Amino acid sequence: MLVSLTVGKVDAGVTVLLTPDKRLIEFPSILLPPDITSGSIVDINVARNKNSEAAAERAFRELQDSIVSCFGTAEPSPPVLRCRNATQTSVVLEWDPIQLATADLISLALYRNGQKAGNIPKPLSMHTTKISGLAVDTEYTFHLVLRTTAGTFASQRVTVRTHKMTDLSGITITTGILPPAVREGLAAAVERIGAKIVDGVRIDTTHFVTTEGRGVQWEKANELNIPVVRPEWVEACERNGRILGVTKFYLDALRVGPPFEERPGTAGTLAGSTTTAGAAPSPPPKDSPAPGQAAPARAEPAIENGAREKEEGGGAESDSSADGDDNEDNEEKEEQKAKSGGQDEQKMLVDERDEKQLVSRPKQPTVEEGEEDDSTEQKEGAGDDGKSEKSPGGDGSSFQDVAL
Repeated sequence: MLVSLTVGKVDAGVTVLLTPDKRLIEFPSILLPPDITSGSIVDINVARNKNSEAAAERAFRELQDSIVSCFGTAEPSPPVLRCRNATQTSVVLEWDPIQLATADLISLALYRNGQKAGNIPKPLSMHTTKISGLAVDTEYTFHLVLRTTAGTFASQRVTVRTHKMTDLSGITITTGILPPAVREGLAAAVERIGAKIVDGVRIDTTHFVTTEGRGVQWEKANELNIPVVRPEWVEACERNGRILGVTKFYLDALRVGPPFEERPGTAGTLAGSTTTAGAAPSPPPKDSPAPGQAAPARAEPAIENGAREKEEGGGAESDSSADGDDNEDNEEKEEQKAKSGGQDEQKMLVDERDEKQLVSRPKQPTVEEGEEDDSTEQKEGAGDDGKSEKSPGGDGSSFQDVAL
């Protein structure tokens, strides 16, 4: 079909063409002849190109088929979860590499007993995880949930029960530097208790056994916070028939020695003495003199005082004490009295003065029956008046009956 159009406004990019019925058509200027101007008439032949239509249709169908074959037939697979190892307080889980097909990964989460425990970091490269802090002899259920741009996929549920304290099958040991004899004994003990030894430090390694703190595997065990213990720990677990704590069996822990160890520089210590190194020596006896000092001299007044006390005691003391059987007690008393010095002498003088006053005190006259009646009447009269009478001394001093 041939169409005649009149050129209207000519622009650098678009030219306005007018139809016979006065319609405006914007036409690209690059498709028009270069010498046209406003008012020029151009003829445009319009026809349908069926060959080109068929070719475009074929290209579009091929593109649709390739999209369906790539994105429509394959889809992400659910994760396959399983238990790798279990101990008394931890569980190691592993799963197959994730199959995403053509979808993009959003997240991979771990669920414990139906509740989300957390997201797995780097799920495309990590295929194991360790859950610690579990209860002993308790059942747990785990499963994974994979979220992608093609949908959400959940793994099967795995039920794991933590071991009892007497179940040693979950112990996984990696050995470090050990003497050949110790290594052979350790392998035999591990086999007897039902544990296993693996090569290299892995995520399921529970203990690192060595006698020397060096090496690449020892450094890796420290980075992963795996307990580094001595071979004695395995022997202790076998003897007790249960898993034991590792605090006393750490490689850098102090080993308990004999209770009383003889050390150089302790000459002069009595045999059988229970004094340990660093303990404070027992103080010397109270009355023993200090080294380099002479015993204090005995004072004569103390001896006189002791003799006076014997005189006052009368015959209460036995003949053996008078003759000096217990010499040690007398010497201790004399030394204590010698230390007191002038204080004992002053006390002796005071005692003598009190005795003289007691002896020189006049004896109170006895009261006859008649005088007793008079004194009773006087006391009753004083009670009636509300006033007390003075003592017979007349000077206001009071006397008490003293039995001599």
